Amino acid sequence: MQNIAVITGASSGIGAATARRLAAEGFHVVAAARRADRLEALVKEIGPGATAVACDVTSDASVAGLAAAVAALGGPLTLLVNNAGGARGVDPVATGSVDDWQWMYEVNVLGTLRVTQALLPALEASGRGTIVTVGSTAAFTPYEGGGGYVAAKHAETALVGTLRLELAGKPVRVIEIDPGMVRTDEFAVNRFGGDQDRADAVYAGVREPLVADDIADCIAWTATRPQHVNVDRLVVRPIAQAAQHKVHREP
Repeated sequence: MQNIAVITGASSGIGAATARRLAAEGFHVVAAARRADRLEALVKEIGPGATAVACDVTSDASVAGLAAAVAALGGPLTLLVNNAGGARGVDPVATGSVDDWQWMYEVNVLGTLRVTQALLPALEASGRGTIVTVGSTAAFTPYEGGGGYVAAKHAETALVGTLRLELAGKPVRVIEIDPGMVRTDEFAVNRFGGDQDRADAVYAGVREPLVADDIADCIAWTATRPQHVNVDRLVVRPIAQAAQHKVHREP
């Protein structure tokens, strides 16, 4: 059996691109997400090197089902990509929706915690485990209108850093990928409640924002280094974005 890689949030964007790339790297890919129809289409595209598992990272029972499905495959689990996450709203802290904040914390932080806890024993048992968590430059740079997402991503990066310390001496690498501006089909649209025009404005004038395949490439590179090499944190932005608040836009 091939080495197994689990990718959460695999139904679109970075997750789907990562599933395709890791399958090409020789992993048996377990694509996990809530939208089963999209997962089935992705797995059909990839072929026999992929398995679809419907999973909601905000549900203990659903994550337990994911762990059981991975165990049933019988091969060594050597890679987990915690990619499920997202943002809702751009309201200031003073008027931000508590429901939006709760959703972002539940998905970005507790979802990462649930999946990591469920799969960590198998990763350690493989003797060559790797956990890659997809964070954001929001994990270390606040910005106006990003309060809830910034808070969630700061918490996620704290989780990752703590986990790395706690696993010192064990055969599991802990890696964090922090993208800046990435244009995908859904992230900004979801953030703006389905408003395509507002989502498009985020990237207006930016010649080449990153795309999902760019991040998948980074994930694959860090995960396929020799096992003694741990890329603690990889920050990746398009050349047009010098910092969170500094983006070159052409007319």
